Amino acid sequence: MQTDVKDKNEALTRKDFASDQNVRWCPGCGDYMILANMQKTFAQMDHAKENFLSVSGIGCSSRITYYLDTYGIHSIHGRAIAVATGAKLANPKLNVWVSTGDGDCMAIGGNHFIHACRRNIDLNIIIFNNKIYGMTKGQSSPTTPEGTKTKTAPEGNYENTFNIGEVAIGAGATFFARVPDKDPKLMEEVMMEAYRHKGTSVIEVLQNCVIFTDGIHEQITGKDTKDDNQLVLEHAKPMVYGKDQQYGLKLEGMKLKKAPYDENDPTFLNHDAHEPDSALQLALAKLELPEFPVSMGVIRKVDKPNFDKTVHDRIATVREHSSFESVSDLFNSGNTWDIE
Repeated sequence: MQTDVKDKNEALTRKDFASDQNVRWCPGCGDYMILANMQKTFAQMDHAKENFLSVSGIGCSSRITYYLDTYGIHSIHGRAIAVATGAKLANPKLNVWVSTGDGDCMAIGGNHFIHACRRNIDLNIIIFNNKIYGMTKGQSSPTTPEGTKTKTAPEGNYENTFNIGEVAIGAGATFFARVPDKDPKLMEEVMMEAYRHKGTSVIEVLQNCVIFTDGIHEQITGKDTKDDNQLVLEHAKPMVYGKDQQYGLKLEGMKLKKAPYDENDPTFLNHDAHEPDSALQLALAKLELPEFPVSMGVIRKVDKPNFDKTVHDRIATVREHSSFESVSDLFNSGNTWDIE
């Protein structure tokens, strides 16, 4: 008898995480690269396949749950993180991945996002940031750049924008990374780092929408501009960039300053993703063109108690010292009476 269930000792492959559903994104959409890398990295994770859970909200990004051959929940707009939190608390063994967009997560889902970061629950949150509402046909989102013409701002967006890294780190996220959709190697590395991290892992993917914001990240991710416009960070290594790694970062007072790099100059900064004080990591997350390159890779990764473990430890402690064996015992304790 044939079965689709692999022997526990047999290695998983990307195909094991590809569902039988037709992928329904626009040709050329950056979501395809994110899906491919999720499938690839899932196969590398030391986790039983039956314990993978994909949770998504509403939007183009959130269709990914149908395309991953895992348990999945396609939830409602802005509520993916709330649903994922409940699932993780109910079953701490789950390897939970939340897929959400800049609108789904930063607007209607913003409250759930900041509290997941604050609590440090062990979730992996991938934010597909195309800086627009794509599925609902091109309205401004919280990350749409000022001046961008959209369906809701035909004369140009006039709202202040969110920097996702600033929101995440400011809310207490213990892991934040940023990666372009055009860099599968870096995306794979970042996803694996997020998986190994115990706590809330936030990955912002600069994802291209070919219909409403085509080329929105091109100045950062383009073949001819990426070397000068991306600062790819590695823990404990110099923060250098440029085609010939000719520029580096220093501190000037409380601010970052770029300068021609000299490896013999000790005032140039090395990246410390593990520093508990988030001040410099926050400054790195906020770097933007044209004055600075945009930071990529793992910007922050620190260890703190994670919420799901703390909750279950607290439950175990209460049970250990409780005189009640069950809820029924509690309800029938003390002063009780019958209603006739």
